[in-house]
Amino acid sequence: MTAQLSGLPSPVRVLVRAFFARNPRRVARELLGKVLVRQSSGRFLAGRIVEVEAYLGKNDLAAHSAAGNTARTSVIFGPPGHAYVYFIYGNHYCLNVTCEREGKAGCVLIRALEPLTGLEEMALARGVVLAGPRDLRKLTSGPGRLAQAFGITRTRDNAADLTSVKNSLWIGDDGFRARSVILTPRIGITKAADLPLRYILENNLFVSGPKARPTNLRLSSGA
Repeated sequence: MTAQLSGLPSPVRVLVRAFFARNPRRVARELLGKVLVRQSSGRFLAGRIVEVEAYLGKNDLAAHSAAGNTARTSVIFGPPGHAYVYFIYGNHYCLNVTCEREGKAGCVLIRALEPLTGLEEMALARGVVLAGPRDLRKLTSGPGRLAQAFGITRTRDNAADLTSVKNSLWIGDDGFRARSVILTPRIGITKAADLPLRYILENNLFVSGPKARPTNLRLSSGA
């Protein structure tokens, strides 16, 4: 199914479940450039995914699923393509999408978006005054910021099917292709922090955290 969003030249086609039923590394790389969409009361918010991190399941000490299949993490062990939302530091939510086949844990954390449409609604949700282009980075650069801008909460969105436009939150493809991708260690964690599982669009202004160094691994469009 597709949707034509105001401000985007091409229709956005919702990603199918098979896209997510793969290794989180592959899903993370191919999520770059895709579009996160929130639809509510006939209006749309949309942002291009420009930074993600892969979490590999029970053997990844930085992953919530390392604790096993619990009431909190059961979504991660469920069908691929669903939202796993958690609250962190007592002040913001983080959005992940589940990967792998049902019963095998894996997910991808969405860390940053490039805002595409619905900017005024995002700014209102974030309490940001858009006085100039630089203020756009305050909307969705970082997992907590993007969750607030899109109204993402655990109560509202945890376990939501992100492969269906029947839900208010979903992920789609508008034909954009990520050409230059940098791979770095994950940030903001202490366990398994050296693993190169953070994927970012090179030179994108909306990437969060430390800027990628020239020594970081660059991936081609086919990697």
